[in-house]
Amino acid sequence: MVWRWLVSIVAIVLIALTPISPGLAQPAPSDVTDAQFALGDKLRTQAFTATNEGNFVKAEQYWTQLIELFPQNPAIWSNRGNSRVSQNKLTEAVADFDKSIELLPNYPDAYLNRGTALEGLGEWDAAIADYQYILSIDPKDAMAYNNLGNAYAGLGQWDTAIENYLKASAIAPDFAFARANYALALYQSGDIAEAIRNMKNIVRKYRDFPDVRAALSAALWQDGQRGEAESNWVAVIGLDSRYKDLNWVKNTRRWPPSMVSALEKFLKLE
Repeated sequence: MVWRWLVSIVAIVLIALTPISPGLAQPAPSDVTDAQFALGDKLRTQAFTATNEGNFVKAEQYWTQLIELFPQNPAIWSNRGNSRVSQNKLTEAVADFDKSIELLPNYPDAYLNRGTALEGLGEWDAAIADYQYILSIDPKDAMAYNNLGNAYAGLGQWDTAIENYLKASAIAPDFAFARANYALALYQSGDIAEAIRNMKNIVRKYRDFPDVRAALSAALWQDGQRGEAESNWVAVIGLDSRYKDLNWVKNTRRWPPSMVSALEKFLKLE
């Protein structure tokens, strides 16, 4: 899946991961038969099921079949792009999002999804342009602000990243990932005490949020609070063992360098 840092590239979740349009975004041509409509509904259901099960290869196959049935539908192209992002097939995903945007230039999901893929390719300026375009259409798009923060973080512009995470959180106070990214960026900027305070607040509200618990474990260990650090880490391992993999944390989840370093030290001494 995709954590739309989500979704920066992560097979998730998150998130991260990216909402998929539940239906066809444009009317199908009038010459489409009832049988084709029925097949389309079946394939769409199968694509959702495969996605929810984490079988992105199969999901991509279903979306491809849907494209063959409804080649002028921008949502289908965008959804296939999502399945390709989840397989780290980023160049192919960008091509799908390009096609979606060609068919429907003001379709914001395609810009958001393309921005995520561009981040994965390290094309930060292009990703920023996509997120800024979304905000020109909808200045209250919390996800666009969060992802804009991610892109600026990729450029090492942490103060600007923090500004965008704050905007995302102000628009959507329950957007847990924006708050988490804000705390991580604070840690990178050197505001350790405030970063830890924010992490603790997030964990109080979202007890099963492994990303923040893992970061809090590392930060507390570095701060000399060893017992509390280990207590949080026990919960992390029970929720998501990927945080033991520094390569995943650094290159897929894309934590800030100082946070990765803190986790590395914690893992070595654990």
